[in-house]
Amino acid sequence: MSEHHTRAELFRSLHTPGSPLVLVNAWDAASARIVAAAGARAVATTSAGVAWSLGAADGDVLGRDAAVDLVRRVAAAVPLPVTADIESGFGATPDEVAATVRAVIAAGAVGVNVEDARRDAGTPLRDLPDQCARLAAVRAAADAADLPLYLNARIDTFLSGTGGVDETVARASAYLAAGADGIFVPGVVDPETVGALVRAIPAPLNVLAGPGAPPIAEFARLGVARVSLGSAIAEAAYTVVRRAADEAFGAGTYGALADALDYGTLNALMR
Repeated sequence: MSEHHTRAELFRSLHTPGSPLVLVNAWDAASARIVAAAGARAVATTSAGVAWSLGAADGDVLGRDAAVDLVRRVAAAVPLPVTADIESGFGATPDEVAATVRAVIAAGAVGVNVEDARRDAGTPLRDLPDQCARLAAVRAAADAADLPLYLNARIDTFLSGTGGVDETVARASAYLAAGADGIFVPGVVDPETVGALVRAIPAPLNVLAGPGAPPIAEFARLGVARVSLGSAIAEAAYTVVRRAADEAFGAGTYGALADALDYGTLNALMR
């Protein structure tokens, strides 16, 4: 069994309801190594942080090649399973999504997130048959590569305000039948709703957490299997840049830079 296959099996085993895998999402090699050094069991990318760092907006704007190259850099930087946020799949058709998956597997990823949001002028979410075809293409590409890729199907009903628990569960059922392994429902953190989703979806549930959300221990009690911090880490990092710039150009002081990781520590991580 190859190291890649071993990491894929390990990543799959980390999704345990009640003992959630915590993912502090990275967007480059340095952030991945910082997260790994802090004790991460796996590293996940954030599509927003990746896009911003490469000069693009999030939401199906970044090109596939740039996204895949970043996954390759992150996977090479850490001795941990890496799962890639590939937005909607960087492709207009299921075949193009499959090409993306083949590329991210070759880059070293052992998992992917694929969302059902649309970024064009149409409805906020993809039609169910269309999204199921895209997920089936992901699964087929992974099977052809002989890799037990973890397919995390993201459902944007709550984020888009287009559905509640019932619509989310209906989509989850269809996505699981199409080949998904887990279900990611960002935009909901209240315990009652999260608990209802855990009970109704027969697969590991991933939630998106951040300031104002319950602590990880509460999500564990509810039976959540994965907690992601998403773009919030990159947002916080870029906020430091903004505060430092405002302070330097305004008061002419440097307080925003206090308590930073020092040069030696960061440089040592990258050796």
